[in-house]
Amino acid sequence: MSSVFGKPRAGNLGPERLVHSSISEVNVAILGCRGAGKSEDTYTSEETVDQQPVLLRVMDTADQDVPRNCKRYLSWAQAFLVVYSIDDRRNFEGCSQYLEIITHHAKETQHDHPVLLLGNKLDMAQYRQVTKSEGMTLASKFGCLFYEVSACLDFEAVQHVFHEAIREVRREQERNAPTRPLFISEERSIFHQAPLTAKHGLPSCTFNTLSTVNYKEMPTVAQAKLVTVKSSRAQSKRKAPTLTLLKGFKIF
Repeated sequence: MSSVFGKPRAGNLGPERLVHSSISEVNVAILGCRGAGKSEDTYTSEETVDQQPVLLRVMDTADQDVPRNCKRYLSWAQAFLVVYSIDDRRNFEGCSQYLEIITHHAKETQHDHPVLLLGNKLDMAQYRQVTKSEGMTLASKFGCLFYEVSACLDFEAVQHVFHEAIREVRREQERNAPTRPLFISEERSIFHQAPLTAKHGLPSCTFNTLSTVNYKEMPTVAQAKLVTVKSSRAQSKRKAPTLTLLKGFKIF
């Protein structure tokens, strides 16, 4: 399956190219019983998905009739591609074992990995033993994406599946990314006593002025009210002047 890319293997890329490459990497394991159109090997391909470069590493396993050596790919892969042949019912039924193993691994590690179910050999549709609806039903049961392709005839369709696996890995990484804490600084108010010059023999009054704006404590325009304050002095026979101040200021 991975050989359809026609790309050089990881060992042929050259050590300098791999060391100095700053692009992200995605590991995909291809699982399935024999006869599904797979070959046991590991490939590396430089792809561009959504205008972002990525180094795709593909481990193409080759189990016989039952899964074996599962740990070698369960701990390595970031996404799983479970493949069966649409012209082989027994091959299709074997996929359930792989899907159950992946599900069990996700519960143990408490970490989900994207899983894609792929029906291969679409070019052999005249010998189909597994319907498309059966594949979709199995994929729905395990929460997988589902595709049918012909690995030998349709390169673009196969490439699309791998690109979807990369997108799913990126989405999973975004969901699991740690949330950065949000810090909100608040400036405190600094008050000054600004004296008013006494006139007409009245006692002087003072009010608070803000040198630093504090939006929580500062009244809004709608909340500010004008009030009339009269200075009362029994001894004064003259009419006291009227002081108009914002409500909330203290009169001394």
